[in-house]
Amino acid sequence: MARKTSKPKTRPCEPCKGTGEVSRTVRVGRKQRVAGQQTGICLGCLGSGEIPADD
Repeated sequence: MARKTSKPKTRPCEPCKGTGEVSRTVRVGRKQRVAGQQTGICLGCLGSGEIPADD
């Protein structure tokens, strides 16, 4: 009988919701006015969108 290989259990990353990118508000000037948003890589999952299971 063939053995089943189990995949490691992963779950979507909370901060990026599985996309791998997060948005940050960019503030400029002395009064710290909002100028827009900038996207970057998620540091929680390093852009993969999934968090490995805790073993």
